[in-house]
Amino acid sequence: MIRVQNLTKYYGERLAVDDISFNVAKGEIVGLLGPNGAGKTTTMRILTGFLMPTSGDAWVADCNMATNSLEGRRHIGYLPEAIPLYTDVTVRSYLDFAGRLRGLDKYRIEDRIDDVVELCHLEEYIDVLIGKLSRGFRQRVGVAQAIIHEPEVMILDEPTLGIDPIQVAQTRQLIKDLGEEHTILISSHILPEVSMVCDRVVIIHEGQIVAEDRIENLSTVLKGSQNIQLEVQGPTSAVTRKLQRVRGVSRVRYEKPYHIVECPADQDLRSNLMAAIVQGGWTILSMGAVDMSLEDIFLQLTSEEFADDEELEE
Repeated sequence: MIRVQNLTKYYGERLAVDDISFNVAKGEIVGLLGPNGAGKTTTMRILTGFLMPTSGDAWVADCNMATNSLEGRRHIGYLPEAIPLYTDVTVRSYLDFAGRLRGLDKYRIEDRIDDVVELCHLEEYIDVLIGKLSRGFRQRVGVAQAIIHEPEVMILDEPTLGIDPIQVAQTRQLIKDLGEEHTILISSHILPEVSMVCDRVVIIHEGQIVAEDRIENLSTVLKGSQNIQLEVQGPTSAVTRKLQRVRGVSRVRYEKPYHIVECPADQDLRSNLMAAIVQGGWTILSMGAVDMSLEDIFLQLTSEEFADDEELEE
């Protein structure tokens, strides 16, 4: 449903997107991740027809967005980071306007308003002025306008930005519900959110794709890293320093009450770690391998600190 091939975008002399390629299959929910300035929003704007690429191609539902943008937009529901809402009209009036812009006839609009209001849980607010709604409910109105024409593809840019935890949870569930009938590309800085709703992630850094896979498979791109979790009865700083001196250990961090040791996946350092703890005169309460979180993966792939560390190790 979404196909990006060798996509490149310059703003003057600044390279924002650098020859990226990826696909989103029908029925998938894919997260587009990256730090600020990585090129996420530029990629989404090209996919929605708001920007032209410098080179390369972007297709949505078999429509090339550079040469057949108008037809492609008929298949897209778009929620930009800054939602274009009119605050002096009611939710019903705004959705009616959005439906007419999408070419729906008045009878179909009435049915679709009922459908999207129910799906987005806006029943109590349908005749309320948008300007009187909280940010979370405005976000729901933004989603409602994006799906009123029943698009095959949804592109959501930071859909939970600035809303409270309860509304974040509700929006996550809404996205998962929409994913049962739509293909979704979602950009987010909230990594737990992506872990909860996305089938797969594409991580972009400095305009280039640095990883693309299911979250549970991404650790394989990190040169075979693994994490070992230890609970040690001893002074935190001293234990950390001792573990860092074990040959093969690349990083140690403390997340109360555990020390997380990062090391190569092809080396079993458990006996060496245990020997270091015993040598320090401390007691080890537990030890076990743990899966790398999406946050760990994201940091290693996009942080200059980790990139510099890898260069030093080489």
